[in-house]
Amino acid sequence: MVYLGSMTSRLSSVFPFLLVLVDLQYEGAECGINGDVERHLEMGKKLLAAGQLADALSQFHAAVDGDPDNYIAYYRRATVYLAMGKSKAAIPDLSKVVELKTDFTALKSHPSENEEKEAQSQLLKADEMQRLRSQAHSAFDRADYQAAIAFLDTILEVCVWDAELRELRAECFIKEGEPGKAISDLKSASKLKNDNTEAFYKISTIYYQLGDHELSLSEVRECLKLDQDHKRCFTHYKQVKKLNKLIESAEELIREGRYEDAVSKYESVMKTEPNTPIYTIRSKERICHCFSKDEKPVEAIKACSEVLQLEPANVNALKDRAEAYLIEEMYDEAIQDYETAQEHNENDQQIREGLEKAQRLLKQSQKRDYYKILGVKRNAKKQEIIKAYRKLALQWHPDNFQNEEEKKKAEKKFIDIAAAKEVLSDPEMRKKFDEGEDPLDAESQQGGGGNSFHRSWNSWQGFNPFSSGGPFRFKFHFN
Repeated sequence: MVYLGSMTSRLSSVFPFLLVLVDLQYEGAECGINGDVERHLEMGKKLLAAGQLADALSQFHAAVDGDPDNYIAYYRRATVYLAMGKSKAAIPDLSKVVELKTDFTALKSHPSENEEKEAQSQLLKADEMQRLRSQAHSAFDRADYQAAIAFLDTILEVCVWDAELRELRAECFIKEGEPGKAISDLKSASKLKNDNTEAFYKISTIYYQLGDHELSLSEVRECLKLDQDHKRCFTHYKQVKKLNKLIESAEELIREGRYEDAVSKYESVMKTEPNTPIYTIRSKERICHCFSKDEKPVEAIKACSEVLQLEPANVNALKDRAEAYLIEEMYDEAIQDYETAQEHNENDQQIREGLEKAQRLLKQSQKRDYYKILGVKRNAKKQEIIKAYRKLALQWHPDNFQNEEEKKKAEKKFIDIAAAKEVLSDPEMRKKFDEGEDPLDAESQQGGGGNSFHRSWNSWQGFNPFSSGGPFRFKFHFN
């Protein structure tokens, strides 16, 4: 028979699994229980069984307040303290139990042989767990975090409700560079201990270091709900809130197509948080995206390359730099970026389509390139295209040449200039050309059809280079 009185001195070193020695359904307990106290005890038992320790503790507090002489209320509150790893807090309650009920035992008055064996088994397990706990702390102190984790894993298989051990294992995971596992343990600890501001603070800082500013803000708010004057949580909250606001504002500007303003916002993000590298990398990644979308290829290539030096497998930066290379007509480089991106994300349709486009444009560039003919960039506006055409049409008009050989060369040049203007000034034809298809080349049309551009010089003799389209206004005459 094991008496609680003889066990009290060992409680500070014994874990919650000793609860198996005490019988929540203690038979023969006789004490006056009023209705309210009985309800608190029953509700507490249910919450304890569900693992809701903080709520169970509140119910047993109420039971003790309702009947200060009820030893069962003290006893059950002690069991919750033990489950929460607060053995020191359990000792006064168990002492009170012995004081109120001197013959209270952890086992029935006439235990069976099996019950005695179970008690002895659990006591031996308690000694083993205490040894493992000491080894875990020793391993942690000498910075052998892998060993400490192994010891703690074994203990926590039994002591699943021990918040302090979960917090210790979380520290080991942090040291070993496994923040996800640390967060899992800290979240458990935040539920197992009342007002665990430290757990919420640590979870928030881990999310922040990982670059997840939104979850970081959410967790630090939980800390402040428990203690609005918590200095570290409040200081961290102000920083995260400021950063979060800047990032949200920048993303809204991107959605609105205000890329220049978004770049400015992300530059502010880097100034606001210069000490956490992930925010610098992510800001540069978004700046790279903005420059690419804003058709500023030189700036985009520079920004994207800075990101890729730090993260060679960054798919977003690879895609945006590839788009910038296309604008710069650097097709081989664009293809290389798309292929690298595809290696890391083979199911991305945008990458697949971009690669196909780059390959078509490379093939097209080896033939007739209307942009090069007019000497304009691929992102040139229609006004630029018309202006370039008029200048070249006047320069290469055959009337300007007397020598027959020079005139034939000028006729060919003029036809190419006119064709370039026809394609690039028409939105639909230009779109086809930008996708790698020459709308004036029958061979590039699917099925071999299309508007073949086999016009002679004679068909262009009435073409007015100063017209933006529509009927011809006058004809050139030849001697």
